Amino acid sequence: MFGFARKLWSDPEPTASHVPRGVRVYAVGDIHGRLDLLDQLLAQIDRDAVSGADLVKYLVFLGDYVDRGPDSAMVIERLCREPLPGFGAIHLRGNHEAAMMDFIEKPEAGPDWLEYGGRATLASYGVPAPAEDAPPEHVDEARQRFAAALPPHHRAFLAGLRSSVAIGDYLFVHAGIRPGLPLHRQRDEDLLWIRREFLTSHLDHGKLVVHGHTIVEQPDIRSNRIGIDTGAYASNRLTALVLEGGERRFLCTV
Repeated sequence: MFGFARKLWSDPEPTASHVPRGVRVYAVGDIHGRLDLLDQLLAQIDRDAVSGADLVKYLVFLGDYVDRGPDSAMVIERLCREPLPGFGAIHLRGNHEAAMMDFIEKPEAGPDWLEYGGRATLASYGVPAPAEDAPPEHVDEARQRFAAALPPHHRAFLAGLRSSVAIGDYLFVHAGIRPGLPLHRQRDEDLLWIRREFLTSHLDHGKLVVHGHTIVEQPDIRSNRIGIDTGAYASNRLTALVLEGGERRFLCTV
């Protein structure tokens, strides 16, 4: 568990930011098919929430639930249902969910998604993954089998994912935002995929942006953003940012 996050760069600490009075937010980083870590972190959150029994509590999942890890189907199943009783749950779309749905809808998207880690997702749904050098017809056969294997409630869950959510002075997104562009004009492509332009920006975005997408060893705390993708699928470290009033702290599976 993180008691604090050591600064890795010399950016100043984020300006004072708050969530509404009486609210506690748990923002969860990229899960990538690691049901074991998701269950561990939810158990930590459940225990932590005892200290805020009178608060309104939200779980904000930052996307990338699928690919790379072994249990993508079970992660989606877990999130489809009430993750923790008594918590509101907000599920954001990651670029891996977008790529997975593109695979179903656009045959030409197949090779890209499989390279991103989609083979592990196919296997979790009981669909044999085509070889890396498989001809297009084999990839299309896997696409059709996957579309048939995806339960309707999983498809509905994925279709209903949000691109962003603002709570108090914080904006939660998967990847980041386009610096200098008003928040109401941000494009989904940037919210899901942006990296360098956002990560290197020192601009005040109007809200403190909480994001995943870019792997860091431990939470990346900057003046205008906080990154919490700690590479769970490979590091065994799934991280949650806890926000209450003007305070912030972290929970982690390692």
